[in-house]
Amino acid sequence: MSSLPLLYRDHVRSEWVDYNGHMRDAYYLLLFSHASDALIDAIGLDEAGRARSGHSVYTVEVHLNYLQELKQGAALRVEWRLLGHDAKRLHIMLLLYRGEEMQPAALCEQMLLHVDARQGRSAPFAAEVAARLAAMAAEQASLPLPEHGRHIALPVRP
Repeated sequence: MSSLPLLYRDHVRSEWVDYNGHMRDAYYLLLFSHASDALIDAIGLDEAGRARSGHSVYTVEVHLNYLQELKQGAALRVEWRLLGHDAKRLHIMLLLYRGEEMQPAALCEQMLLHVDARQGRSAPFAAEVAARLAAMAAEQASLPLPEHGRHIALPVRP
């Protein structure tokens, strides 16, 4: 296994398989969506946190790279890397692996925006969420960047 944190596990279900015997492309994104939900829960914006604060996280950009085919029944795991964050955004890379293999089957780079759902606009993370993100960034600072994929970037602001 890699040194990235595990976020989600599943398997390729029969209803996810296409006429070629491979997992349909849409289900890769579904798996990544479930994994990003687990991350959002881990930073303190779980169902209770969202209800209490009225804040949530929306996906604003996704780049998905298919690297290997997946077949019915294959065990899957999703690991993640925090590539960057600021007061309102998370830049993450999710890596989908078959079983315990070391090479990813797919990569999903995402930009997530923190929003005040009641106001319908972006908002800074609460202090406790920002602290969790800073701790996660520090834990992952020495990890290598994924080799594949197009890269989204947070603009440098003066």
